[in-house]
Amino acid sequence: MPKYIFVTGGVTSSLGKGIIAASLAKLLQARGYTVTIQKLDPYINVDPGTLNPYEHGECFVTDDGAETDLDLGHYERFLNVPTSQANNVTTGKIYQTVINKEREGAYLGKTVQVIPHITDEIKRRIKLLGETGKFEIIITEIGGTVGDIESLPYIEAVRQMKWELGSNNGLVIHLTLVPYLAAAGELKTKPTQHSVKALLESGVQPDILVCRTEKHITKEIRRKIALFCNVTPNAVLESIDAESIYDVPLLMLKEHLDEVVLSKLKLSQRNEPNLDNWKSFLAKLKNPTSEIRIGIIGKYIELKDAYKSIAEALIHAGVSNECKVNVSWIHSEHITAENAQSQLGKLKGILVAPGFGDRGIEGKIAAIKFARENKIPFLGICLGMQCAVIEFARNVLGRADAHSTEMNPSTKNPVIDIMESQKAITAKGGTMRLGDNLCQLTKPSKAYQVYGKIKIHERHRHRYEFNNKFLKEFETAGMLATGINPEGNLVEIVELRDHPWFIGVQFHPEYRSTVENPHPLFARFVKAALENR
Repeated sequence: MPKYIFVTGGVTSSLGKGIIAASLAKLLQARGYTVTIQKLDPYINVDPGTLNPYEHGECFVTDDGAETDLDLGHYERFLNVPTSQANNVTTGKIYQTVINKEREGAYLGKTVQVIPHITDEIKRRIKLLGETGKFEIIITEIGGTVGDIESLPYIEAVRQMKWELGSNNGLVIHLTLVPYLAAAGELKTKPTQHSVKALLESGVQPDILVCRTEKHITKEIRRKIALFCNVTPNAVLESIDAESIYDVPLLMLKEHLDEVVLSKLKLSQRNEPNLDNWKSFLAKLKNPTSEIRIGIIGKYIELKDAYKSIAEALIHAGVSNECKVNVSWIHSEHITAENAQSQLGKLKGILVAPGFGDRGIEGKIAAIKFARENKIPFLGICLGMQCAVIEFARNVLGRADAHSTEMNPSTKNPVIDIMESQKAITAKGGTMRLGDNLCQLTKPSKAYQVYGKIKIHERHRHRYEFNNKFLKEFETAGMLATGINPEGNLVEIVELRDHPWFIGVQFHPEYRSTVENPHPLFARFVKAALENR
């Protein structure tokens, strides 16, 4: 039977439960254990696929087509192991399943209640990964904070599971805040005490406390927290603000988080954690030999989490080139043909980000025109690739009203059109072309140089595609389709013949980039930007 670890949070959101969970998993993995992490999200949406990025950050997509919370991106980037549908559970999914069962008569006329029916379904979902037999340890992150009304069924499910699992088979790590009051000149433990009290009121005693802080916690404060929160002193750990999220595993190693966890679960330490590759990555991250500035053009830049995987993929790519990538976040609504030089002129690379809808679309097209005409390395992702097609049609092919039917259904030149398989679909959630799909590259091409092989697999999230009716005209004029999905003859990659480095991709390469395996497309993009200096 696998061991279960539950990670909860208190006092405030955004303390970094996902990073702590991923860091612990990394340490346990480095000791030789097979580990996975799942996220339980208390919101009633079935998944984040229909959420505005301003609401919840980016929507991460797994190989099997699940639209999930962005924390799954952290899990994959740290562990270098793919996640799946089973790694993200929402209240919407829980209630949808229970209500469907009720309609089918599965409960035999019983009154359907939060306890036991909702909590039983939560526990069933938690155990799904354990039933695969692939993992020795399963870490479950509970979204939100203790005390939230929507989190109560999850906390109750955790209470029940701890009792059912028995001693040594499950534990709870509670992440909380120890704020520093500058006026008083001291750290305050009361928020942590209240947070643990709220957890205790739900019947859950935390086994380990991880205290987020901006100042180092003294032994006296640790003992005070341990005394009032009923945990052992060695189970009160400090999580001080870090320069980078990639520092956190080493900080948690220093705090002996993995040792405390293994001790409480009665598991052997096996071996000292091998983190040589991780330390090498950090050394290169903190000691670059050069630096460049790359612009990310998007319409959600006020919330950087809306492009979290892209930002992290650029960090990975920078490290692989021993280069610091300085990102300029540029709102696409602020770019015009007239101000493109002042907005973009100092950039060594331009990345046009994915998105939906026509807000800011003309700014993206103006940025792509600037990159094309000024020979600046360019990478377009999903809508970014589609905008590159529209820009080329308008300004090279002379089709002035060329557009996507997503933005202009009546355009006479629909160079981007809705996929045939999407035309009869009206529901929004989970209905796009999602997850892993095959792409076949042509050689010679820049795309083939990037990947070094003919067949690749990438993750997708889109409804619209390149309109093949215009393909011959595009290729004659110099925009080549160098990546094709053979099953549907869909154009997956376009690149310019007469440009140092200009590639647009319909898929999302950022989802596959990890610390151990930076995505080659981002790595070559950064290399091209370096050569453009």
